[in-house]
Amino acid sequence: MTATTGGDLLADALIAQGIDTVFGIPGVQLDGAADALYHRADRIDFVCARNEQATTYMADGYARSTGKVGVAMVVPGPGVLNALAGVATGYSANSQTLLIAGQIDSHAIGKGLGALHEIPDQTGILERLTKWTGTARSAAEVPGLVAEAFRQLKSGRPRPVALEVPPDVLTATAEAAIAGLVTPAPIVPDQRDVARAAELLRASRRPMIVVGGGVIAAGASAVLRELAELLEAPVLMTENGRGALDARHRLSFDSLALRTLREDADLVLAVGTRFVSTFGTQVDTNGAPVILMNAECADLEGPRASALAILSDARVGLEALVAEIGAVSREDRSAEFAAVRAWLEEQLADIAPQREYLGAIRLALPEDGVFVSEFTQVGYAASMCYPAYQPRTYVGPGYQGTLGYGFATALGVKAADPSRAVVSVNGDGGFSWTLQELSTMKRYGLGLTTIVFHDGFYGNVRRIQKNRYGARFFASDLTNPDYPALAGAFGIASVTAHDPASLAGVLADAVTANEPILIDVPVGEFPSPWHLIHEGVPRPAPLPAGSHLAPALQGQGVTSA
Repeated sequence: MTATTGGDLLADALIAQGIDTVFGIPGVQLDGAADALYHRADRIDFVCARNEQATTYMADGYARSTGKVGVAMVVPGPGVLNALAGVATGYSANSQTLLIAGQIDSHAIGKGLGALHEIPDQTGILERLTKWTGTARSAAEVPGLVAEAFRQLKSGRPRPVALEVPPDVLTATAEAAIAGLVTPAPIVPDQRDVARAAELLRASRRPMIVVGGGVIAAGASAVLRELAELLEAPVLMTENGRGALDARHRLSFDSLALRTLREDADLVLAVGTRFVSTFGTQVDTNGAPVILMNAECADLEGPRASALAILSDARVGLEALVAEIGAVSREDRSAEFAAVRAWLEEQLADIAPQREYLGAIRLALPEDGVFVSEFTQVGYAASMCYPAYQPRTYVGPGYQGTLGYGFATALGVKAADPSRAVVSVNGDGGFSWTLQELSTMKRYGLGLTTIVFHDGFYGNVRRIQKNRYGARFFASDLTNPDYPALAGAFGIASVTAHDPASLAGVLADAVTANEPILIDVPVGEFPSPWHLIHEGVPRPAPLPAGSHLAPALQGQGVTSA
């Protein structure tokens, strides 16, 4: 050990944990860390964003598309506050992200002296939005706290963590050892629970499996498929679980299928999912008993009622189940599943225009290409019917429903693997949150394909005002830029597509080119998806044909793919 600064210890500790990218914005309280990263530029890339909000979104996209830890770094006070939307999104989506948060000088913390960027109890704010938060009070503490952050990230339920490092700690010198690589520590199930679950599954005749993001986080896709095929059980994937089983697999279903499959199901196995409705209530299984398997104790409790609750990492839990069940005899359920798919097609016909655009995107993306959704009309549809073929190829905002997270998150996905095709779907409302990151896309040459569907409104707000409040429209209209001109101002190529057919052609060229591009898609009013997303919402009257096309094209005989 040799004496070195807290900033050097921080950088070396990150490198020891395999970190190769940090998303951040430098500032005076981070000078000690920035200088350390400067001297290690051959080992850690630093991607500088234009707003702190984007740093945690990018780290989230990096983490969820790779399975590695995403790291963001911001100054204290306003920097941390700006970054919290991305932290909250990562919290809701079980993302392995580390926020390195600047602080004021350690002797002034909690004194209320009015130091630059000081806010009351920054530590407490972070503690409420993270799984774990630590504060370094000396340079010697930094390596141990980094190691603890990674232990928290790689054990139990994955969620963001934060580490505060004051500027005086970053510049102080100390002798300290750098901890070795922290390896995952999965929660192993109680064998008695496994035996009981296996007994229930062997006895069932029409079991159903519901999976969430925990299956993807645990790398459990292969054993999930093995169990499903063993039991001849349909697998329903929540939004965070999309891609856990290839959408083309005969046992793979969107979560909407619950509404018909539960009619005859005699047992439900819910793995790595919160397993509550979008309103936070018990999922209706039509009386079928439920086995819950989760690495989070809180997700095994009320309002969920279960026949058996198993505390376990998804992968080791499913592997134990497969081993315990052994060989079983099952009738072929192909005819039943075909009827379910026909029912799904009938329901999803209500959002045919959105599905046409999604079809164009799916056609252009290779199997490992990543679709980054957003809270926009096409994104809402994607959350329940986008066909993901592999794990970590669909990224959504989770239950946080963060408007505006998508574009910056997609930049993090692209930075993680520049050779991988990535499509970011945005509306004109959400895109305005982080459109300044076009600068980041250009500066780092991130070949992201960015689609902006724009109708000039906060679409969902306007729909509610129209349908529930007598068309008393209030602050739901937008003044938008000329999107091709905006892209051009940043030196980014752009093209306009007017319908799904033209989008398909444009996307094929964009994905092949792998260069930064913005695709401008003017649209009209899309049909509401809410009766499909939220059970109990009445089915709306259909919109006139062609309503989803841009007003200039409506009624002109334009056809869609």
